[in-house]
Amino acid sequence: MKTPLDALARLGAGTLLMLRALGHAAFFFIDLLRATPAALARFPLVIAQLHAIGNLSLLIILASGMSVGFVLALQMYYALVTYGATESLGLIVNLALVRELGPVVAALLFAGRAGTSLTAEIGLMKAGEQLAAMEMMAIDPRARVLAPRFIGGVVAMPLLAAMFSAIGILGAYVVAVLLIGVDSGNFWSIMQGRVDVWRDVGNGLVKSIVFGVICTFVALYQGYETAATPEGVAYATTRTVVISSLGVLAMDFILTALMFSTP
Repeated sequence: MKTPLDALARLGAGTLLMLRALGHAAFFFIDLLRATPAALARFPLVIAQLHAIGNLSLLIILASGMSVGFVLALQMYYALVTYGATESLGLIVNLALVRELGPVVAALLFAGRAGTSLTAEIGLMKAGEQLAAMEMMAIDPRARVLAPRFIGGVVAMPLLAAMFSAIGILGAYVVAVLLIGVDSGNFWSIMQGRVDVWRDVGNGLVKSIVFGVICTFVALYQGYETAATPEGVAYATTRTVVISSLGVLAMDFILTALMFSTP
């Protein structure tokens, strides 16, 4: 017969297991940071990962950014026209994209496209014992395999988020000015006068860098620590998307509260 003490024991065991996993991930992250300088010495590897992670993600980023800009312009116009404030459409679209939608949506897409690719690649290398072979040859897999991918992901994420926001603003311009008929001067002038480079664009850039660290680290960690089986790789890719998405959304709330809590 189960007692309340049994439930408490299970809760304690689960808590210890979670803390052990967090501690292991923290040490892995520290080791990854230590291996970063050695990866910078192999700069062609970093460039190759920038291409694989960044360039090959451009299509989904640009297509999604354009779609978000279209929809955002329509929705904001329908809301603002009721109050006769359509001249603020460009400002609202810009702030929504550079502050929130650009970094967050780009990070979620990044986790789904590049994150799963990194996890599957590292997981298959582990399943094929390529990482173990490197260790046998006294080559650190973290410096040779993981660190270049980590640098590439952290660098690519802000660039992708900036492109997402830029193409989203362009899409909003097409819908608002060319299709609906909003004055082009109002669309751009209010945006230029009210958007602050450091507070708005700069904070969005900081968010995208943090999201890049989260998504890339989770992808590499899940791939490196996965079971060396096809099922293990499949589960690791799923965990990458789930954990990265939850981490991005949670960190977005924290960063927004810290950045915009004071006027």
